[in-house]
Amino acid sequence: MPEYKLVIGTKDGKSVQKIIPEADSKIFLDKKIGEIIKGESLNFTGWEFKITGGSDKAGFPMRSDVPGMGRKKILTVKGIGVNNKKKYRGKDKKGKRSMKGMRTRKTVAGNTISRETAQINVKAVTEGTTPLGPSEKSEKKE
Repeated sequence: MPEYKLVIGTKDGKSVQKIIPEADSKIFLDKKIGEIIKGESLNFTGWEFKITGGSDKAGFPMRSDVPGMGRKKILTVKGIGVNNKKKYRGKDKKGKRSMKGMRTRKTVAGNTISRETAQINVKAVTEGTTPLGPSEKSEKKE
């Protein structure tokens, strides 16, 4: 079983990173982006998490519109993993601007979590009683 890095985004804009050991990682296998996971299986009572994305072991981002588990090369205009900006040259034109209709071929991971996935991004749908990480008061040292 693989070991995942779980990045949990809360409603107040903060994020917490957790390492999911191999014993608990089986609940994520074959889940797709957009599915909801109960927090009890991860020792977070009362929490519910929605899978929003992730990346594989080589760093390629997962896209929700690409079916499957492996990497695929897609031709895309915009979205996750795409930056269609071209630097203008010349005296009058400075900076980077996007070109309308410019398509690029990008390698992305599919929308299903597999053994090749390294990081899983989730957001908290419902908050529970168990804190996600250490409290802010214990982190700040005076």
